[in-house]
Amino acid sequence: MEKIKKVIKRSGTIVNYKKQRIVNAIYRAAVAVGGRDKETSEKLADEVENILAKEYFGDSYPHIEEIQDIVEKVLIKNGHSRVAKAYILYRNENQQKRREKSKRNISQNIPWQKIWHILDWAANHKLLTISDINDRLHKNEFCKIVHESESAYEDQLDIAKELIAEKSDSLKLVFVSGPSSSGKTTSTIKLENRLNRIGLKFKAFNVDNYFYDLEEHPKDEFGDYDFETPQALDLDMINEHISRLIDGEKVKIPYYDFSTGARYLERTEFHLEKNEILLIDSLHGLYPSMSKNIDDKYKFKLYLEPLFQIKDSNNKFVRWTDIRLIRRMLRDAAFRAYNPQQTLEHWHYVRSSEIRHIIPYINQSDYIINTAMPYELPLYKAKLFNDFKKWQEIYKDDPLKQDAYQRAKRIAQLMEKIVAYPDESCIPKKSLIREFIGGSSYKY
Repeated sequence: MEKIKKVIKRSGTIVNYKKQRIVNAIYRAAVAVGGRDKETSEKLADEVENILAKEYFGDSYPHIEEIQDIVEKVLIKNGHSRVAKAYILYRNENQQKRREKSKRNISQNIPWQKIWHILDWAANHKLLTISDINDRLHKNEFCKIVHESESAYEDQLDIAKELIAEKSDSLKLVFVSGPSSSGKTTSTIKLENRLNRIGLKFKAFNVDNYFYDLEEHPKDEFGDYDFETPQALDLDMINEHISRLIDGEKVKIPYYDFSTGARYLERTEFHLEKNEILLIDSLHGLYPSMSKNIDDKYKFKLYLEPLFQIKDSNNKFVRWTDIRLIRRMLRDAAFRAYNPQQTLEHWHYVRSSEIRHIIPYINQSDYIINTAMPYELPLYKAKLFNDFKKWQEIYKDDPLKQDAYQRAKRIAQLMEKIVAYPDESCIPKKSLIREFIGGSSYKY
């Protein structure tokens, strides 16, 4: 029996068929309900493939929706009703997101009160548009913009410190959460320095050590291991250990070796002293299952995001995700030997996980810190503008890289109108932006 070779995407584009994408989709659904049996996922995918081969041959290609229909039927037929439910829910969730995107609905996940405050600040400082920023640069006010931006950010850290201090009698756990490249690492250092001055101390609890063994990780649709999803973490063990630590017990935390993809259990003894607050700096700090067994009275949840309120030349607000993408490109290139183009190609994985597992919980935080610095934009123009123009051309006619093309095109158009400013000398050595461009006095 001849296997199918092509599939039709929702856009109508015809691409190569890969069975592994079906395997990964089934396994991810299984992981969502607590299963981690890759062998069964392979067998179920084989059955789906056999059905496809009978129904589609020659120049007859299945649509992606038709493949997903068959997956649902195979799961139910083989008695995997819970996995089928998770698969159906995930599929319906994506369909709803596509409908909402097409209708341009206003997101319910936007912290409007915070946004209005930032918008007012931008207007008062004449930083509401790209044109405003350019005007101030022409007046040689770059250093002044740096000072204003940094001061606004530091003021928010002061407020976060006060809120934590007010709750210190019962507080045992602080989550510093937010999507990739939102500035969590620097903000955590600065916040801890403030708390130290009032007799409180963070003790870092690294949830990366709770990753499952690599062979048990879910994969994305292209077969890459997905470290962005919370299901890659042993959430039950995290809850158990946090609960015991809050109760004053000692626990032995695991160690995860990223070089081998293996987790080693009960490696390091860990406990909390009286003046110590457990710190979890994690993408998924607000994800409910991360601390489902912990009473809210013990928790303080901090959320970070560069909540830019700046309009481009087309009167559209700069997208927060684009700023974080640029930040991660610079950080990956400077500190992780990772090519910026690879970061661009990978970003849709990151963004997909954010939309599903991080953004929906933003309004459940106790306080939100805006980490946007308007002076970032002229810096990034000097560093990456030519690259974005190049990537726009490279991906223009590649049907498999349309996400990268759209992002490159949008950012290139944004940067086109920005005045470049390559001089970093005004930026403080302890600035959050140094986390991404280098030159920080902090050790990361």
